[in-house]
Amino acid sequence: METVDLLMLILRLWIGLVMVMHGINHGRSLDGTARWLASKGFGSEQINARLSALSEIGLGALLIAGFLTAFAAAGVAATMLVAFWSVHRFSGFFNFRRPDEGYEYVATVAVVALVLAIAGPGSASVDAALGWSDVLDGWVGVAIYAGGLAAGVGQLALFWHRPVESDRM
Repeated sequence: METVDLLMLILRLWIGLVMVMHGINHGRSLDGTARWLASKGFGSEQINARLSALSEIGLGALLIAGFLTAFAAAGVAATMLVAFWSVHRFSGFFNFRRPDEGYEYVATVAVVALVLAIAGPGSASVDAALGWSDVLDGWVGVAIYAGGLAAGVGQLALFWHRPVESDRM
């Protein structure tokens, strides 16, 4: 295994684990997650709570395995765009800003996802074993990632509205 392959494996494992843990956290209290989403301006909050938990766990698992990596990265991009636009942008850059925290975390995760979409998963991946990694990376990976951003915009358009300031928690 070349050094870059080892680095891509470490990157995939870490971001995949982060996504899985976020999904588990959201899934632990679906009612609480739904209430929080409603307070941030999301409609259909029960559906969004379930989709949030399941998609974060699923996307993380795909990244860990290195399976359909560019598509998993696109899903992460969609998730981070929705989180940025609906919550984190209102608090500025820094993550320690309260009550909602800034966007440095979601932006960092989105950039890592972009790197994975462009560079591919590395040789220690299901994609490489299937011969897909060279097909789905590079400009194709960028296009797939852009599709994820478009999906995030679609989710925001369908389910989110900016809450009035008095409703924000």
